[in-house]
Amino acid sequence: MKLRTLVVGLMATALALTACGKEGAPGNEGSGVTQEAIAGVEVPGSTTFAAMTQRGRVVIGVKDDQPGLGFKDATTNQFSGFDVEIARLVAAQLGFGADKIDYKTVPSAAREDTISRGEVDYYVGTYTINDNRKQRVSFAGPYFVAGQGILVRSDETAITGKDTLKGKKVCSVTGSTPIQRVRDQGLTEPGNIVEFQTYTQCVDQLLAKQVDAVTTDDAILKGYASQQPDKLKVVGDTFSTEPYGIGLNKDDAALRGKINDILQKAYDDGTWQKIYDATLGKSGSAGSPPPLQRY
Repeated sequence: MKLRTLVVGLMATALALTACGKEGAPGNEGSGVTQEAIAGVEVPGSTTFAAMTQRGRVVIGVKDDQPGLGFKDATTNQFSGFDVEIARLVAAQLGFGADKIDYKTVPSAAREDTISRGEVDYYVGTYTINDNRKQRVSFAGPYFVAGQGILVRSDETAITGKDTLKGKKVCSVTGSTPIQRVRDQGLTEPGNIVEFQTYTQCVDQLLAKQVDAVTTDDAILKGYASQQPDKLKVVGDTFSTEPYGIGLNKDDAALRGKINDILQKAYDDGTWQKIYDATLGKSGSAGSPPPLQRY
């Protein structure tokens, strides 16, 4: 599934490909998970890691307009969210503390080009692993498996999953895969399908009781719910599979293997769970690390 564009608040430059920010230790606030850089890291055979080491900094591709996942505060310029914390975890385990990270905002359509050209060392931003993308880049992970979900108001009791959407107004982004799935599967009547340009507009309509549900990747919906858990909740089982991976240079198998090792360690020692609980977990929806797909 191609991730649809979210536009949040006043962040008019969210999709600027050249947007880049340097974050210091304060950027870790809010996760409750300390990411301290490991000394003496080596990744033999990785040209990407060699470039990072020579530069003395790591450049990470991210999203900046997805609450709970990858979000840049317009006032503090700090990045936060589940994806950002996973990116910081990897950086720290590669030897780069928060003060040695440069974030580069990359829109979905430009991800493969940006990674292939070496403009980022790796990319963490709700990036679904699929065979088509593997033709141009490689992936470590998945570090999370998302799927199409449903967001409703917290006091909603009639909607419990996709099979209870009949007669309900369902909102998503115009031209998106989720709203097409609703249409193709006849989950609600055509006249009850509501489309906007952004998910923020859909969420606003949900809070205003103009629609009954919002649908897209459950990770995105959990991000919105984590911001207002007293007003919003994610319900039902997901009805698609979207494994999120860390995008890397296609030929850098050494770095891919190292990042997979980092992720596995975080799964085993509970670090992943702490990161999830402090970000997407605030939505009230449980989460657990998926098995890695090494190749």
